[in-house]
Amino acid sequence: MKTYDAILFCFLFFCLGCSSETDDNQNPEEEQTETNLYFPPNESAEWENSSPASLGWDGSQEENLREFLDQNDTKAFIILKDGKIAVEWYFDDHTQNTSWYWASAGKTLTAFTVGLAQEENLLDIDDSTSSYLDAGWTSLSPEKEDLITIKHQLNMTTGMDDTQGDCKDPECLTYVADAGTRWSYHNAPYTLLQDVVANAASQEWSAFFNTNLRDRIGMDGFWFSTNDLNNVFFSTARSMARFGLLNLNGGIWNGNTILADTDYFRDMKTTSQELNPSYGYLWWLNGKDGYRLPQTQIPFNGSMIPNAPNDMYSGLGKNDQKLYVCPGDGIVIVRMGNDSGEGLAAASSFDNQLWEYINAYIN
Repeated sequence: MKTYDAILFCFLFFCLGCSSETDDNQNPEEEQTETNLYFPPNESAEWENSSPASLGWDGSQEENLREFLDQNDTKAFIILKDGKIAVEWYFDDHTQNTSWYWASAGKTLTAFTVGLAQEENLLDIDDSTSSYLDAGWTSLSPEKEDLITIKHQLNMTTGMDDTQGDCKDPECLTYVADAGTRWSYHNAPYTLLQDVVANAASQEWSAFFNTNLRDRIGMDGFWFSTNDLNNVFFSTARSMARFGLLNLNGGIWNGNTILADTDYFRDMKTTSQELNPSYGYLWWLNGKDGYRLPQTQIPFNGSMIPNAPNDMYSGLGKNDQKLYVCPGDGIVIVRMGNDSGEGLAAASSFDNQLWEYINAYIN
């Protein structure tokens, strides 16, 4: 293992914890077509650039954006336009080769991988989760436990007590409501999705993920538990950008179809249940008429991030790890770093402020 990864492990083990993180998309199936996009080669640091000036962006606003990011403890920031790097900034001692944690933005990786497992007929998301985990994996009655499906894990409607956070032990997985009737952001059932895939594939989760997703698009990165309960993905910012680009192009990477199930891909990026319009399968959706946030049952009106494009979908993680995908603009944005100040698991005022600066620069 490289020295910087070992140092990062030690640091994050003590200070991250990363416990509780705490209208449909306009034509969501119409992602950018491959002919419009550039793809960096796998197993190479080569990545073509587009100058902001050639894109017609307002250079007078560049320093304002950069200063805002720096003041808010950003480590890495990337903007891709049609696959090419338009902006790539690193702060402090962070570099192109530094690994950082995705926190709950990594849930999007799991959602994509579940789709790959379903495509291989290893599982069906409408199956009961109990078909892949031992009976009694919760403290629920057998009848209530059997109501929980893989889809409920994907859309955060298992109905179990979300105040237990990351704890996956049966005694922590207790009944609050029938599956599908209550939306609550709950890390433990999410993390157990990886066990579901591993059991269905008769293979370790990380091995299945690496072979079927990571390596096929030239990502680096690894899964690591920061508290012996969760499973957090670490990678370079460029690897997060690669995954965003894959999604921008509808699950196809440089002519190679990674996820062929277009129905699953569409459903992943559209409202997955009626309780939280702004949630798909572990992706956050912008431009809806309402949303719910982690650790609260209070519904909020309007779009999650009003300054951002309505068709944007996002991976959002603790301490403001951000993956924004904007299909209509052909843009992918990555932000990695420390907490900007609010410490929320999903959208915060930082998102809206950041988009104010982005809009001033690129529009």
